[in-house]
Order: sequence, then structure tokens, then C-alpha cells
Amino acid sequence: MEKQRTVYAGFDPTADSLHVGHLMALMILRRFQQAGHRPIAVVGGATGMIGDPSGKSEERNLLSLDALQANIDGMEPQLRRFLDFDCGPNSAVLVNNYEWLGRFGYLEFLRDIGKHVPVNVMLAKDSVRGRLERDDVGLSYTEFSYMLMQAYDFVHLYERFGCELQVGGSDQWGNITAGIDLARRLSGVQLYGCTCPLLTRSDGTKMGKTESGAIWLSAERTSPYQFHQYWINLDDADVGRCLRFFTDLGQEEIDSLLAEHQSDPGRRVAQRRLAVELTRLVHGEDGLRAAERATEVFFGAEICELDDAQLAGIFADVPSKELPRAKLDGGLSIIDALVLSGLCKNKSEARRIITQGGAYVNNRRVEGIETNLDQNHLAGETTMILRAGKKKYALLRFI
Repeated sequence: MEKQRTVYAGFDPTADSLHVGHLMALMILRRFQQAGHRPIAVVGGATGMIGDPSGKSEERNLLSLDALQANIDGMEPQLRRFLDFDCGPNSAVLVNNYEWLGRFGYLEFLRDIGKHVPVNVMLAKDSVRGRLERDDVGLSYTEFSYMLMQAYDFVHLYERFGCELQVGGSDQWGNITAGIDLARRLSGVQLYGCTCPLLTRSDGTKMGKTESGAIWLSAERTSPYQFHQYWINLDDADVGRCLRFFTDLGQEEIDSLLAEHQSDPGRRVAQRRLAVELTRLVHGEDGLRAAERATEVFFGAEICELDDAQLAGIFADVPSKELPRAKLDGGLSIIDALVLSGLCKNKSEARRIITQGGAYVNNRRVEGIETNLDQNHLAGETTMILRAGKKKYALLRFI
């Protein structure tokens, strides 16, 4: 290595969690640190108030200072899972660009920064031109100013930390080159940029998007089980890239995994290893154990020591029904429970399933049609899991 370099990536706090789309930038910073360089994660407390127009078809909603701070507080522990902030000379740095952008007054920013940035150069950027060429939506002056703010971030980080390289997605090319140009005009220094493709599946759709929404790095937004399952269900065409991009596995081990997967795709060996490595990285060992336990539960393991939130994550797509808590006071017949849950059309069908040994409460087989359910049969605070056959589940919630 010629010398240690300092590199940064920015993360605007538009939500209280990062999501799968941020993994590329996070892993690039992680790789640089593993190679002995110093990474800087910039949380955009100031730029987040404006909203980056890059890659957006319309203007973002503006957030209050309190909302932005809450989002920053949610993102910080996630950043710390990817980067080491206590490892000597190349320890990671976490900063908020409100620290330096917040001190500017409007006139001061125009005088000290704005006069050095030609408007024709800004208009030539794809992020600006793409919006201006559309008839259905324009570009506000607020959004137009975003590029100046991110450009100054790069200048400030060079002056304060000696940061010479900015990394980001391909949609950030205009903002990155604006910072390089501003540094040259202000200080006569040469800075550099590096972009990576946006994270997409082999079919061109964005990775990390599902029918129910984004896959978040927050356990409150996307449970470790749901996160784990997303990677297990990844298409075969995408798993090799993701193993290389998002894990610390060596190339030989990845090649071996892919060869094993090729010989028996049904076992999903590569996807399962990817799910383990990423879930451990994002949610820690406890989160990984919870995800693996949840997987066992969904496939028939006895349910115990889980709370309502965990059960809701595991059985997110399972039909559920709310009932009054009082129904458990005198005991609820298992036959009535199966009918109320919708697992059985009528009591005759419920009796038949029970007598054939196909009825389960919290994945424990029901022994007889005389069984009555009470508070002791709850799997969580309010939740009871019923099952008919091998895979037909329903939830009853007693409120």
C-alpha cells in the first residue's frame, strides 16, 4: 500500500434505518478499512433537510430537525456494525454534515461557496438535466442547491481529515464530480471519486424491494427472520454477486459454495450461507440465532420463548383474527378455535382433522377433541398459533 487514504460515503437520514440499497456503500467503506485505509461515514443532517434529487422523479418531503435527529439516532448503530471505530490509525469516523453546513448563513454560503460553482456546469449534471427535461415535474431551487452542499462536504472533509476519495452509487456521479471541481477551484487540490452500480437483480429490478416494502437493516422495521428469509429466497442468478459484494468470504470459498449449489440447486446452499453471513453482520449473533429459530418454528418446531413481535414477523403472511381476551377465561374449545381461525369450514371438518392427528396449537399436536384452550396456550402475550396439516397456519390474537 502506497499510503493510507481517507475515503467517505454519505448517508442521508430520510428514514430511521438504512436499507438493503445502502449495502454497497457500506461494504465499500468496510473493504477500504480492511485494506488499512480510514473510512468516514457522513450522516447528512443538513443535506437530509433538502433531499437529493439524484435518481428521484419528484421532490422529497422536507423533514423537521427533530425527525432528522431521530433518523440519525436510528442509523448510527447500524453504521457501527459495518465499521470499526476503535482500531488505531484507520479507525472509522462518523460525522454529521450539519456540524459545518449548519453554521453558514444564506448570504455567506452564496458568497463563499456559490460563486465558485458555474451554473452551466450544474445544469449539465444528469441528476439536474433529467428532472428539467420532464414536463410533469420540475426542480425546485432547494433541490438544485443540494449539489452545492454535498460538494462542500467533500471540501470540508479534505480540509479536516485529508479525505481524498468519495464513493457512492452511480446516481451520485454528478454530486461527486461537483465536489472535485469545487475543491480544485477553492484550494487547487485534486480529489477523486469512485462510483458503483446501483444494486439491482439480474432482471433489472431494485434489490431489497418486496411486495410489502423495502428490506430494512432495522430489526423493528424488518425482523431478523424476514431479513434472513429474503436472502434465502434470492434468485440463483443473483447469489454469486451478493456473496462477493456483501460477505467477507474468500473467493475460493465462494467458488466452492457456488459449485456445490450448482450440483444441487434445491438445497440453496449458497443462499443459506449468504443469509447467515449477512444476518450475522447486520443483526449480530443474537439476531442470527433468532432468525434460525424462527425458521425452525415456521417449519414445525415447537413454539416457545417468543414474543408477539417475533411471532408477527415469522407469520407475517399468515391469516389472523382478533378475538376478545375473555373467550379464554372459561376455556375455548379447540373445535371452535379451528373454525374461528378459518382453518376449518365447520365443526365436522375440525373434528376430523383433530381425530386424524392433524391439528396443532403452537406446533404441539392436539391430543383430542375435548381440548379447551386457555391463557396457558398463548405463544406470545396475545398470540396463539394454530395449524392444520403440515403447513396451513392461522393466528388468533386475544385482545
